[in-house]
Parts: sequence; C-alpha cells; structure tokens
Amino acid sequence: MSQSQIATKNVITAIKAFTDNYIWTISSDTSNHLVLVDPGDADECIDFIEKNQKVLNAILITHHHPDHIGGLEKLYQYCLDKQWPLKIYAPKNEQIPFATEKLEQDDVVDLPQFNLSFRVIDLPGHTLGHIAYFADDILFCGDTLFSGGCGRIFEGTPKQMHQSLSKLKNLPERTRVYCTHEYTLANLTFALTVDPSNSELVQYYNEVKHLRASEKMTLPSSILREKKINPFLRCFDLNIQESISEYSQQLISSELATFTALRAWKDNF
Repeated sequence: MSQSQIATKNVITAIKAFTDNYIWTISSDTSNHLVLVDPGDADECIDFIEKNQKVLNAILITHHHPDHIGGLEKLYQYCLDKQWPLKIYAPKNEQIPFATEKLEQDDVVDLPQFNLSFRVIDLPGHTLGHIAYFADDILFCGDTLFSGGCGRIFEGTPKQMHQSLSKLKNLPERTRVYCTHEYTLANLTFALTVDPSNSELVQYYNEVKHLRASEKMTLPSSILREKKINPFLRCFDLNIQESISEYSQQLISSELATFTALRAWKDNF
C-alpha cells in the first residue's frame, strides 16, 4: 500500500487488485469515512474496509470497463446490509450499474467529510464516456493518462484522445496523477525507443526500474513529470516526430498526426 498526504487530515491509499490495478481510496485519520475510486474487486475493498474499520460513503467511477466497476454490485449490497448510505458517482454517458449520481463535464462532486470538491472532466477516447475527477492537486484519471503513456483507444478517435490528454496536460503542474494501472516501466521502455535523447526520461526510467525491482509503486506521478517524459504529451517535439517519421517511413509533422502514429506504434510495440 502507498499513502500520500492530500491535506492535513486526508490520505490517499492504493489497494492492489488483479495483476496491476490500483483501487484508490480517500480516507481520513480523524474519521471513519471512506471513498473508493474504480473498485474492480469488491473482496479486496471489503477486506480493506474491515481491517481499517472504515465506513464506505461514496464510490467514484471513471468508465465502464469491468476492472473498474466489477465490485459495484457486491459493494452496493454490502453497504445495504450495513445500512450505510452510499453514493455512486459515474459518467452520465456510460451504463454503470447502481450509479446514483450521473456526471458530465464541469459537474462537481462534493465530499464535505474530506473538505474536497472534485470537478468532473470529460475525457472521451479510451471509452466514449470516460471522465476524470480533479480537486486541488489531485487527479483520478482512470485509463486516460498513465505515467509515461496513455490508454488504448477502444471507443473514441485519436483526435478525441489527443484532446482529452491536452485537457489534462493543461492542469496545474503540481497536480498528482492517480491512474489505475502499474504500467509505468513498460510505458517508459517504449518512450525511450521514441525519445532516447531525453535526459529526464532516462533518469526517470532508472528510478522506476529500481522501484519495480523492489516491488514498490511508481504512482502517483505528476503533470509536471509527465510533461517532461511522456511522449503522448510531447507530440510537438521534433525529436519524437523524427522518430515516428523514421518508424512509419512517412513524414509526420502535425501534433495530431504524431499522436495518431505514436498510439498505433505503441499498440504494436
């Protein structure tokens, strides 16, 4: 488990699930309230709740894939049996079971027990209705932005995904990026193929390699870090454009063409 302070009394913790998923929790050292983000595995969450004597109040969902919503039914019933009022926040444009609050761009999720208000950001691309939750310096971005990479495009278009990543890129640089998978080392291996002369990237790769060798988490990242090392946020860079032109054997110049070719290259890497 990994913890980082988000305020004087609040803590974000990662529950590990499946092979490489992180189910994020928001809790407090002064109360028993708990929020879960993308709980794909109910059993892991219930184990955490009971070991830490927490009360589940809210669930934040970013998109409809099973490894993000697979625990909803059991968690809903668990809270019902405990007589705990539960709000399930989810994207308006996706079918999320048991959702009580359906959200779209610029809606606000108030969590008064943590003194937090999340703004919703629409992020079509990975799925069409994908959303993120942003508050202060906290970003829960599901499978849109990863450290050193981005999500596959299953339902949207490269243009939509590029625009979604641009929204995240423009958030304050101090923003901490809580994505949902431990893909960092694999992403950086690809990034070095595309951008081998990036000294910041080389240094980060070496740090991450050491962390993973010790089975330690690489998350959260930050917007500042991702702007320096993530090729999917650096499609303006001439070195990256040259690498892609060489790989694809055609001239690549625009940011969107760069992103489109980069995502296709990563899909087959």
